[in-house]
Amino acid sequence: MTRNPDAPVMRAEGLSRVLEGEVAAVLVREASVSVHRGEMVAIMGPSGSGKSSLLYLLGLLDRPTTGTIWLDGQDTSGVSDEEMARIRLEKMGFVFQFHFLLQEFTALDNVMLPMRRLGRLSEAEQRERAHGLLAELGLEEHAHKRPGQLSGGQRQRVAIARAQANDPVVILADEPTGALDSHSSLVVRDTLKRLATEEGRAIISVTHEARFAEAADRIITIIDGKVQAAG
Repeated sequence: MTRNPDAPVMRAEGLSRVLEGEVAAVLVREASVSVHRGEMVAIMGPSGSGKSSLLYLLGLLDRPTTGTIWLDGQDTSGVSDEEMARIRLEKMGFVFQFHFLLQEFTALDNVMLPMRRLGRLSEAEQRERAHGLLAELGLEEHAHKRPGQLSGGQRQRVAIARAQANDPVVILADEPTGALDSHSSLVVRDTLKRLATEEGRAIISVTHEARFAEAADRIITIIDGKVQAAG
């Protein structure tokens, strides 16, 4: 398939997410979003506005009630759960507020986990790539430490290395600096920005921090589940 280099790497049209019940809860209302390679986008809004719900839809972690998402030119609507999991593993990386590193594994092994699941590289190639990703983030000397031996900022950088493991086109982050001190927050923010500007990844991040949003190329504002602005 021929790719248009100017086309968005992710495009969502008319996304809604409704939880059925006696009174239906509308989490996201007809949101349309597009993100290009090399672009860092921040999603902002009040608590309970639907920021994380929108991110989970864009990350294919939740299915929309209505609407369509195209990722790297592929229409993801109607694909099986198994195929959806494969798309996430191949094309997406995730960073959450709480790093979700496996405590019994070293930093190196945590970074290797997505590569092992995908199974494209040999064990030696996986280890070499994981070492390289940690080195890029200044963590080479901590490769064989477990998460409990690392600071909060270091753990989050390991999570960012893990998010890059399978060379994704999009990295999605949910409040990635929410549990960090101010210095570590800036390091994580600048790391994500570098991945966009230098490596051409699309970065989509939910944040409530103005200093984080300052680094974004665009801010998507969402209120009561509806996108108010995307510029």
